[in-house]
Order: sequence, then structure tokens, then C-alpha cells
Amino acid sequence: MDATDFFARSQGQWHSQRVTHHLAFRQTEMGRSLISVNSLTLDDPGVQGVCALYQYSPDQASGASRVEWRGVMGWDKEGEQQNGSTVMVLVPTDEQSGQLLREVGYAEKSPVAGRYQMDDTGAMTLVTEYETLRSQERLWFEEESIRLRTSTLGYGFGGMSMATFAVETRAELAMKTETQTTPPTILGW
Repeated sequence: MDATDFFARSQGQWHSQRVTHHLAFRQTEMGRSLISVNSLTLDDPGVQGVCALYQYSPDQASGASRVEWRGVMGWDKEGEQQNGSTVMVLVPTDEQSGQLLREVGYAEKSPVAGRYQMDDTGAMTLVTEYETLRSQERLWFEEESIRLRTSTLGYGFGGMSMATFAVETRAELAMKTETQTTPPTILGW
């Protein structure tokens, strides 16, 4: 599987249940979110804008998506949500690797480009270096409707300060499971 195929398989709505380990504080935080992934054509104004920002031609891209998320984390104040949206554009350098251009990063809310690498199992590894942070994520499909994600975040390019594991389930599967299970699943939706 290449990155374009990975993007195509990721289309749709996902329920994400995750646990984050804050290593410096020796504390764990639970979180959940709803993630929407929608394909964009290379002539979409958002895609063209991201390509221009990084000085690439849209013709160099192999795929693009708009990703939106709504979520809550355990340490958030009551009713506080973490919402966001970004356009992501794949610019391959070869069949298995390339640049992932983002309108807005996750760790820092500014435009950021990362490197992706596909492995022989179909997993995608993303490495993003921000001004003061380094993020590494690995995403893979356990099944068509179950995607797993691990990530680490380090400050100053030194040791790891945060590690996260997430299980992302397609919304259709999560709803079906909730109607068949008593009590409701831990997704909380």
C-alpha cells in the first residue's frame, strides 16, 4: 500500500479513543474525539493554497484530504473541546516516502511539513519537526474499520516527553457496536 491508498482508506468518520502518557509528570490522560477525513481534488483551493505555501505545484501532489476533529481530553475543563481542521497534501519523493504538507500542525498551531514513510506492512510513519518539538506517529489499519496510532512527542529534540496510543473505529462500526453491547462501549458517543 502506498500513501495515496492509505489516505483513500482513511476517508470517512472515525471515533478515536486514546490514552496519553505525560512522562515528565508520570500521569496518564484519557481522551476521545470524532475525526472526519474527506478527500480533496488537487484543484481544490485549499490544496492549491497549501502547495503554494510550501512552493510545490499541485501537479507534484499524489493526494489530499481535509481532516477535522472535535475532542475532549481528561485534563480539559468541563465542556471544553479541542476542535480543529487542516488540509493535508501528500508530495511523494518515491513510491514509499515523501512530504506531508499541513495547513496547520497538531502540536503547534502553525503550518508544518513532515516526512512520511510507508513500510512493507502498509503502516505509515510520520515525522514532524516543529521549531521546538519533534513528533513521530505510526498509523496502521488493523482491519478496514479499525485504525491504530502510536505517537511520541519530544521537546528540544531530546528525549520523549509524551507517548500516546489511540484506537480509531469507523463511525458506522462504533454505532453498530454500541447498539449491540450492554452497557455502552467506552467510546462514549
